[in-house]
Amino acid sequence: MTPYEAILGKRDTRAFEARPIPEETLHRIVQAGRMAGSAKALEPVRFVVIESQAQKEALARCGGFTPHLPTAAVVVALVLEPEMGVVGAPLTHFRGPFDAGRAAQNMMIAAWAEGIASCPASMHHAAEAAKVLGLPEGYTVANTIAFGYPAGTDAVRPNRPRRPLEEYVHRERW
Repeated sequence: MTPYEAILGKRDTRAFEARPIPEETLHRIVQAGRMAGSAKALEPVRFVVIESQAQKEALARCGGFTPHLPTAAVVVALVLEPEMGVVGAPLTHFRGPFDAGRAAQNMMIAAWAEGIASCPASMHHAAEAAKVLGLPEGYTVANTIAFGYPAGTDAVRPNRPRRPLEEYVHRERW
């Protein structure tokens, strides 16, 4: 599968087979996230890899739409460090929300190229998620991603129709 095919074929999946992701494959997925670009080369995103059932269940309780997290083989939490000298700052004072998105997309595309599905999930109760993950003071969870081999109809489900490219793209001006 080419990178372009992985991008076009990737879809969010919330149903996973009960089988582990091999360590070398997981390493490549996380490495793809680490290699994402970073504004000013600050590298403000860290990853917490969660494989234990109890920890996945605890983390799922921190989100509003996260029943799929405990069914995934692995959940990766993308964590943002605070700006220097601004501990406990609101999200607007965290470095790298865009960098976290870049890392997330790299990981999801790398996973899909290996036949592993994924689905991002927000942590609506960020302070609780920080406690569950044991984050240092001032750090926050930007997002989480569930990873696993797709199960049932999710393994063969086609992508949903998309709006035509012409509705997305404007040239020179709107």
